[in-house]
Amino acid sequence: MKKIQLLLAIIIVSLVASIAFAQTERPEWQSYELVNAKTGETFSLGGFEDKIVFVEPMATWCSNCRAQLKNVAKAQAKSTDDVVFVALSLEGNIADEKLAAYAEKEGFEMIFAKTSQKLLEELINLYGRGVSSPPSTPHFIIAPDGSTTEMKLGREAADILLAQIDAVRSK
Repeated sequence: MKKIQLLLAIIIVSLVASIAFAQTERPEWQSYELVNAKTGETFSLGGFEDKIVFVEPMATWCSNCRAQLKNVAKAQAKSTDDVVFVALSLEGNIADEKLAAYAEKEGFEMIFAKTSQKLLEELINLYGRGVSSPPSTPHFIIAPDGSTTEMKLGREAADILLAQIDAVRSK
């Protein structure tokens, strides 16, 4: 029964991803500069050449986020080098050191960065207010060409997250 559910999830994700990937030009928000809280290096969500970028907006105070990030970490452990995982803190006033300490304490190896107000506004324009609600555990994927999937809400198991990534990879 679980195999059938997983297969159905993969099929549904594939269909949704095929609709979401109609875009050809990378949007400006993907070029906004972010800072990796662990290393201090700057990057942009669109700056990962030929990579899939899994983005998980979150907050350090959010227990749903912590549970979902554990699933993301499991997916990351099973994933390949063509995927980058980014935890995007919606806490605009959090210090990078505090965000990095949270990631270290929880044992998360993904990139942690805080969003700017400008980036958050762009994400709200694209996905709606749900992207700004950490407890709803929003997440989306950026394909190597800059196209994006629909935003998903809710905690999802690592295998479901990997199926979403595979759907992007197969495009």
